Amino acid sequence: MTPDAGVRLSITPTADRGDEVAVALFAAGAEALQELNGALVTNVASDDIAHALSAAALVVDPGAAIETSETPNIDWSTAWRAQIRAHTVGLLTVSPPWLAAPFLPARTIVIEPAMAFGTGDHETTRGVLMLMQDEVRAGDTVADLGAGSAVLAIAAAKLGATKVFAIENDPDAIGNAEENVEANDVGGRVQVLEGDAKLFLPLVAPVRVVLANIISAVIRELLPVIERSLASDGVAIFSGMLVAERETMKAVFTEAGWTVGAEQAEGEWWTCTVQRRERMPVRRDGHGAGQGMGDGNPGL
Repeated sequence: MTPDAGVRLSITPTADRGDEVAVALFAAGAEALQELNGALVTNVASDDIAHALSAAALVVDPGAAIETSETPNIDWSTAWRAQIRAHTVGLLTVSPPWLAAPFLPARTIVIEPAMAFGTGDHETTRGVLMLMQDEVRAGDTVADLGAGSAVLAIAAAKLGATKVFAIENDPDAIGNAEENVEANDVGGRVQVLEGDAKLFLPLVAPVRVVLANIISAVIRELLPVIERSLASDGVAIFSGMLVAERETMKAVFTEAGWTVGAEQAEGEWWTCTVQRRERMPVRRDGHGAGQGMGDGNPGL
């Protein structure tokens, strides 16, 4: 084996023995496994480690087929950084710390990549970032539901919001969100809250802008509490919905009394802004002002 090279170990279990082999490999020290064309594949630093893992696999599955080949010995603890890049969306840029220097700090959201969703790498994040630039005003109160890394909450502060609530129910994301808020020097304006948006949103109401990059089923569930929590001129920006769901979700919004405004699509993902339709004044007889008496619909 050449210097600075590692070993690619490929083990093909016999029928129905894959789980047992995987357990044996992890027990013997394998750090990661990839299933590839029926084989369990891992990269290790030396022939000795490959031999030890092979022996462990053969104990539980003597018929397993084993192949080894030389592979570059990569330090994956740092190599993953090469896969992360900065994303510019309109006036805003989302960047990891080591790429942020060339960008204007006032318009850059610095995010430390971690388990939390939201590095600007996903189409749904970029969709909200684009639409919110036309909606967030100086002095706004904003709520970011399912905040993840707090990228959208930080963006709201960079756009001029003076009070932003980043609400997240995943405890694994909270630490990363708090670190990102501090790294962007918006701790005085962005508050990270751990818990259920249905409980927290009414407590911070009224808010003028709600951001929700979550799946469509949760958007449906949250619509009533969002309606009650928005200011009279408020707007919600929803993402996490598929383009294939566009017509269905537009019908959901319309039926619930919302008007769909600006839209953004990237790849298979759809993002939109919605506002409550202005309610018609209601007369004492129960009919909306200006309506026909016999249409049976008092209006929204």
